[in-house]
Amino acid sequence: MFEYGDFQHQSKRDVINKSIRFWNPEKTMFWQKAGVDLVIDKREGYLLYDMSGHRLIDLHLNGGTYNFGHRHPELVETLKTALDHFDMGNHWFPSIARAALAESLIGISPGMKYAVFGAGGAEAVEIALKSARYATKRRKIVSIINGYHGHSGLSVATGSARFSRIFLSDQPEMFVQVPFNDTDALAKALQGNDVAGLIIETIPATYGFPMPQPGYLEACRELTRKHGTMYVADEVQTGLMRTGSMWGWQTYGIQPDIMVTAKGLSGGLYPISACLVNEQAGQWLQEDGAAHISTTGGAELGCIVAHKVIEMLLRPQVAENVRFVTDFMAQAMQEMMTKHGDIFTGVRQKGVILGLEFNHAQGAVAVSRALYENGVWAIFSSLDKRVLQWKPGILLTHELCKEIMERFDAAMPRARELIHA
Repeated sequence: MFEYGDFQHQSKRDVINKSIRFWNPEKTMFWQKAGVDLVIDKREGYLLYDMSGHRLIDLHLNGGTYNFGHRHPELVETLKTALDHFDMGNHWFPSIARAALAESLIGISPGMKYAVFGAGGAEAVEIALKSARYATKRRKIVSIINGYHGHSGLSVATGSARFSRIFLSDQPEMFVQVPFNDTDALAKALQGNDVAGLIIETIPATYGFPMPQPGYLEACRELTRKHGTMYVADEVQTGLMRTGSMWGWQTYGIQPDIMVTAKGLSGGLYPISACLVNEQAGQWLQEDGAAHISTTGGAELGCIVAHKVIEMLLRPQVAENVRFVTDFMAQAMQEMMTKHGDIFTGVRQKGVILGLEFNHAQGAVAVSRALYENGVWAIFSSLDKRVLQWKPGILLTHELCKEIMERFDAAMPRARELIHA
């Protein structure tokens, strides 16, 4: 019997069966068929433990949510202390915690004027797109083919047809998609001067982290200026020091009109997201501050945790450790490609954001399973299964980095076996 306070489960199989019956049958069965029978139980730092006791080093981080690791003691203590005074708060009124977090976010985000809060990344994207439409008085949105911006009504329409078509949210007349790294296609999409916003992940995560070609993002920024279009930077997976700078767009030297952040902002403890807007994009806040309402968006407990997250990110030792992990992974991956180049053929990297390329259409699926069996959890790209998403945490130690690569090396024979099965 597994006891968890007010509820309990007979076994791991009991949880899986209840998940199929009451939660999400297809998603649960997908992982069972993929040979990843993970039901997360204990979690601490960058380690996960399955209900069976199987120990895993977490290199998925739920898209960067656990940037500082699971249940970071300083963040846990911050949340516990906050509960002595705060709860979710009330979205209608000025807030002690929201004001503090908004000031911190604007302070680390040059060019931004206001912070508008949501409960998750998709809601922040909704706010961003609505702000772009308000500022330009246009409706059309341009995004990148195989980009990903969430699953709500507006956000899902910007992403892959895999996610939009099932809910009848594909609207080609209002949501236009162009290939990544193709400035000619973007110029053509914007030439009618009728596009409210270009939304783009600085490095598209769900697509497998293809890197922007030199000058590409700068060209996107110039094209949006030329055609009166808002540039919306989706920093949900590329922000919060993961590229080596606070925001990915700073790494590439561009200035968006609007940006969104989520996942790691929560510290992995209390859901929160934010849409940051410049003065032009934020003018609706002067006209009708209740034009967007979110009861749980910017909950005060989440604001307090996020405020601590920012304070921790600004510590010099964090930037130093990001540089260490970046350099370690770059060198280690080159060594692994030399040793396993028959299947492992390329690395896409910016900071601690990596996409590992394998020379088989389902290669990253096989490697993900082999790593899982060898004590490392890293997920394949949903939209390019040749590529494994590799997301080391920003506080990884040398010892854990070394163990990760030893386990990677040990997993390669099993990966070959699965690829060639």
